Amino acid sequence: MRLTRQTNYAIRILMYLATNEGRLSKLGDVARSYAAPEPFMFKILQPLVASGLVETVRGRNGGIRLGREAGSISLREVVELMEESFAMAECFDGGTTDCPLVVHCELNAALRQALEAFLTTLGQFSIADLVENRPFISQTLGIAPVAERAALS
Repeated sequence: MRLTRQTNYAIRILMYLATNEGRLSKLGDVARSYAAPEPFMFKILQPLVASGLVETVRGRNGGIRLGREAGSISLREVVELMEESFAMAECFDGGTTDCPLVVHCELNAALRQALEAFLTTLGQFSIADLVENRPFISQTLGIAPVAERAALS
């Protein structure tokens, strides 16, 4: 199974916001940190906001932040939100196929079991788990430490 670019960047956005915990982030800063086009990141942001995983704050000093605690956002939740389909074969879950074995084939059962194991494993990890090494992530993404930000204000 391969996750889409959108899912990959959705997780990255959430990781950035979790690393920048307690402060508003600008989408442009997030996009620059990952060398991604801002319009592409904006498109990805929309379902994250609609689901409540990200909050937006309007206005001159506005920005985005996590809508919930990073520890309560599982990777499974993000992947299920962002992925359109988990079909791993053309016949998966009743898809159309001209395979003569489709009625009595156990491939779908095996693929369903594998998919559930994959999603269960993702459910064991949260966004907080991914940003445990905040100092390294902050430095790598160019997020100013809290003390430095306070001095700039």
